[in-house]
Formats: sequence, structure tokens, C-alpha cells
Amino acid sequence: MRTKQDIVKEARAWLGTPYVHQASVCGAGADCLGLLRGVWRSVMGHEPEAVPVYSMDWSEPQGEERMWAAARRHLIEKSPEKMAKGDVLLFRMRDAAVAKHLGIVSARDPMRFIHAYTGHGVVENTLSEPWRRRVVACFEFPLEDL
Repeated sequence: MRTKQDIVKEARAWLGTPYVHQASVCGAGADCLGLLRGVWRSVMGHEPEAVPVYSMDWSEPQGEERMWAAARRHLIEKSPEKMAKGDVLLFRMRDAAVAKHLGIVSARDPMRFIHAYTGHGVVENTLSEPWRRRVVACFEFPLEDL
């Protein structure tokens, strides 16, 4: 059976992968969604759904919470206050904008997360207060379904 530790181990395997918009190939390129998709494939064994072509502004022009809706279709939503290693965080990068950035919680003390970030690639950062303020949702993988 797969565990949250397997999620963190797989996410760490992606560290150093360059940022490439819409990519999802460990070592070659990934954006934040591509990182999550790659970890999902490793842990769950398949893509949950086809990913449509998306722009850098994601769904901001339409004002639609597409990433949040997709996360709700495939992950288990929980309170951000209960985030734990292996959980997926959804971020709103600007006030009143749609949530369009993802990361995976990798450690508790201090709280850290792994994400693919424009200009930096896949990195592990402390979930500092500026990042924490941007968290709008938290999800866990449906591991019991395996």
C-alpha cells in the first residue's frame, strides 16, 4: 500500500527539474500541475483525466476556479489547518485572482513544500508566512482507494 511518505519521496525525486509550462517529465521539465501529475502517476498508477491545454494565466480571464474544481474531483479536501506531509496545497497568488498554483507538503518542522515555480524549477521551500497566506485549500491523495 502506498503512503504519504511515498508521495513526498516521489516529489523529492523531481527536485531540480526545470520549469517548463505544461510539461510533466521528471528531470526534463514541469510546471506545478505537471509536478502533481507526475507524482500522481507514480503513486496512483495513471492519469486521473486528460489535461486540456492551458495558458500561463490559467483561468483568470474567465474567473473560473478550474484547478480547484479538478482537485475536488480527484483528491480529498481537508482544512488547511490540518495539512500534513504528502498533502497538496492550492495557492491563490494574488488577491481576487483564481487559485492556480500547487505544492506538496514535504516536512512539518519547519513546514516545507515542494513546487514548480517559474524561473526556479522544482524546488523545496519553507512554507513561510507569505506563502502560508496564499494557501486557499488543502487536499490529500485518496490512498485508501489503492
